[in-house]
Amino acid sequence: MSNYKALLRNVTTFIFDYDGVMTDGVIVLNNDGEPLRTANVKDGYALQLIRKLGYNIAIISGGYSPSMLRRFESLNIENVFLGVSNKLEVFEKYLEDNGIRPEEVVYMGDDIPDYRPMKRAGVPVCPSDASEEIKSISVYISRYRGGHGCVRDIIEQVLKVQGRWMTDEAHQW
Repeated sequence: MSNYKALLRNVTTFIFDYDGVMTDGVIVLNNDGEPLRTANVKDGYALQLIRKLGYNIAIISGGYSPSMLRRFESLNIENVFLGVSNKLEVFEKYLEDNGIRPEEVVYMGDDIPDYRPMKRAGVPVCPSDASEEIKSISVYISRYRGGHGCVRDIIEQVLKVQGRWMTDEAHQW
């Protein structure tokens, strides 16, 4: 699509993968074997802002760790699906349960497990370091890598197109 921004006008819902989108995809194991990930504070700011503004947010990830749950609890994100083996099933059930049409959804993924739900989403997008297969189906490829602000990038674009950027809510965490 030559002008993906026209698609952003109808967005009510953001669905994100975690590893490789909200993180850089590098996992370090602590001494107990728990995976440790880094997260971008600007992504976190944007996520809490869209939550306050009333957008739907879901996380669908094949990964799982207690630290992931704590991250989403700190951002008050409730629709978190971890340890998912079939992301398309979770995607479709989430939309059905919440009365969301696919064309209202931004889905940001970075690798093959995200391919099928991204094909169903109205606005499939990805970080700059996504796999080639994911880039080929994305209407927008962020200039930012996973874990380095790509989430903030697409959220900011949606809010600007919808005239909801820099509102009073934006000035408070």
